[in-house]
Amino acid sequence: MSAAPDRSRPPGGRVLVAGIGNIFLGDDAFGVETVRALTGRPLPAHVEAVDIGVRGVHLAYQVLDGYDTLILVDATARGEAPGTLYVIEHDGAETEGEAPPGAVLDGHRMTPDTVLALLGTLCAGTGGQPPRRTLVLGCEPAAVEEGIGLSPPVAAAVPEAVRMIEELLRADEPGESAPRATVGEAAK
Repeated sequence: MSAAPDRSRPPGGRVLVAGIGNIFLGDDAFGVETVRALTGRPLPAHVEAVDIGVRGVHLAYQVLDGYDTLILVDATARGEAPGTLYVIEHDGAETEGEAPPGAVLDGHRMTPDTVLALLGTLCAGTGGQPPRRTLVLGCEPAAVEEGIGLSPPVAAAVPEAVRMIEELLRADEPGESAPRATVGEAAK
């Protein structure tokens, strides 16, 4: 007879690293490619790295399984040079329990904000708990047009993104000083 798994979430509990993106849209595959690279490395037992791709609804339901920290890895356009990496702390109060205005729940085209809003709605309806902490590791894309393969600056950012995720996993409480780098800075 086995004991039921402990679903309590003490600080430093379970972590889900989710790679998001469409492999048929160039640099949009950044999250998927980064998680693929990450899964080739040793990870602590409490960390699960998954290639979510375009299955945003699946991600929202998986998070209901009880994670303390969620790290979303995705192409994130913020106006910087292609290949620039960002760590963004998500404030759960922004989307808790409501979809962004005009959001359409298309299971294959959900942005992280829409996924998090759906998660808030699911938690409210099921009594589940959202992650205590949600981070987005984003990479500035060069091109997200139809085509397979990352652009050179985004492909070069993948190893640095893996290093940053490993750093986030080692840190107890990364805050505003969380790592931010461009591929050019990482090579120096």
